[in-house]
Amino acid sequence: MTDDFDTKKAQASAWFRSLRDDIVAAFEGLEATQATGPFADQPAGKFEVSQTKRSSADGSDAGGGLMSVMRGGRVFEKVGVNVSTVYGTLGERAQKAMAARGVPGMADDPRFWAAGISLVAHMQNPQTPAVHMNTRMFWTPGAWWFGGGSDLNPCIERAEDTDFFHGVLKDYCDKHDATYYPRFKEWADEYFYVPHRNRARGVGGIFYDDLNTGDWDRDFAFTQDVGRAFLPAFMGVTEKWRDAPWTDADKEAQLVHRGLYAEYNLVYDRGTKFGLETGHDANAVLMSLPPVAKWT
Repeated sequence: MTDDFDTKKAQASAWFRSLRDDIVAAFEGLEATQATGPFADQPAGKFEVSQTKRSSADGSDAGGGLMSVMRGGRVFEKVGVNVSTVYGTLGERAQKAMAARGVPGMADDPRFWAAGISLVAHMQNPQTPAVHMNTRMFWTPGAWWFGGGSDLNPCIERAEDTDFFHGVLKDYCDKHDATYYPRFKEWADEYFYVPHRNRARGVGGIFYDDLNTGDWDRDFAFTQDVGRAFLPAFMGVTEKWRDAPWTDADKEAQLVHRGLYAEYNLVYDRGTKFGLETGHDANAVLMSLPPVAKWT
C-alpha cells in the first residue's frame, strides 16, 4: 500500500500548497483594496512566511511545512494559513486514539503520513465574521482517509450571511453527493459545539473526517472542492461587511466571542490535540488563537 500511495501523497500535498497560495493571494488582494475605515491609512497587510518543522523522538526527518501569518492589517487583525506534510511514527497516546477510532493495524505498525491546510481568520471589523477552514489527507499502512471542512464564526449573527455561506458549501457538496451537505452540516453542528458553554462556537458549516469510500480519486476530488468553496463563501460575506461602521459594543462582543473560540480550540479541537501530541511546531498548531480576547 505504501508504494501505491506515494504518487497520491504527492498529489495531495501539492494541492494543499496550491490552495494555500490562492488564499494568501486573495487575502493580500483584499488588504490592498481596503480604502475606508479606521485602518485604511496604514500599510496593507502582508503575510509573514516561515518554515515549520515537526520534532521526532529520535531526531530523524519528520516533515514540516509553511506557516503564513498576517497581523494588524486593514481587514484582518490576525490570519494564519498553514500547510504541512508530516510523517513518522505515532506516539503511544496518538496511537491509542487512532486505534479507538477504528484505524486498522495501529498496534502492529504505527507509521503515519499526513498533509493538509489549516486556516483561521480574525477580523478587524466586528461586523465581518471570523472563519476557519481546513482539509487534510491521512495515511497509515492499514488505512487512508480525508477530512476537513469550514465554519463561520460571527460575533454578530445575521441569517442572510449564514444562509449565503451554507449555500455555497451546499452547492459544492451537491456536485459530489446529495447526502454530503446535510450529513456534514449536522456533523459540524455537533463537532463545533462547546459543551461547557452549552452553545455552538459559531453558525456552523460542514465538517467530515475518516472519509474513505474506497475510491481515492473521488474522495480527493471532493476534498479539493471543499477547499475551492472556501473563498467564494467567505469573501462573499466579508466583501459585504468590511466597510460597515461598528461601535465599542460591537468590538466588546467580538472580543468575548473570541474567548469562546479560544476555549474550544484549546479544550476540544481534534487538530490542536493531534498537532501538539505528535510534535509539530507549537506556534503553527496554536496559530488559530485570536490576537486579543476577553472573558466576562
